[in-house]
Amino acid sequence: MTQLPDRDAVERPRLSQAVVLSEAVSLADREGLAAVTIRRLAKDLGVTPMALYWHFRDKGLLMAALGDRILGEVDLAVDGRARWSEQFHRVLTALVTALRKHPWAGALITSSACESPGYLAALEKVLAILRGAGFSAKEATDISRHALSTVMSLVANQPGNASPAQTEEVRRYYEALPRERYPHVVEAAGPLTTCEDQDSHYEFGLDLMVAGVVAMAPRPRTRR
Repeated sequence: MTQLPDRDAVERPRLSQAVVLSEAVSLADREGLAAVTIRRLAKDLGVTPMALYWHFRDKGLLMAALGDRILGEVDLAVDGRARWSEQFHRVLTALVTALRKHPWAGALITSSACESPGYLAALEKVLAILRGAGFSAKEATDISRHALSTVMSLVANQPGNASPAQTEEVRRYYEALPRERYPHVVEAAGPLTTCEDQDSHYEFGLDLMVAGVVAMAPRPRTRR
């Protein structure tokens, strides 16, 4: 008599690194990065923790792969005919777009950046654009470091993360400050604690970064 396969085994996807990472991303998006543990993933996938250790020897390797998975979503393609500043802006925008879907990923990527193929690909692209603009290797490195850090910070400090009650508490705190000592802070209490358009928040942040880099760009020498 032929034995029928276990129904759960049929319905459960075959365990692989890709399956584990997909579940980890979904879990982090729902509950935050702290919820992603080997034990929790094993439970959600319907396997034993030891089954996951076949694919990731420890949580550190899982976290590094998780960060690289998010960076793999970044579209680094640029129009080579565009001005270097437009290419630079395009790459930074692509990073923000990917990270906004997973705000928890910024700190994770930063902590394992040097070993991440995805991060190295983004870094290589930014360095190439800046070197092509005439910046020295050191200048391009310094700008790249600050630019990528700014992107991570923009997403990590995404407006709207605080609850309405927390936002109102901070606004009232600013408004209650001594006006004679902090007149401009009191005046800006509303804008400091609210953000009606998140897209504009990111666009302004990137425009500010790129404008600063453009202002520092080497000027072409004029022929006498």
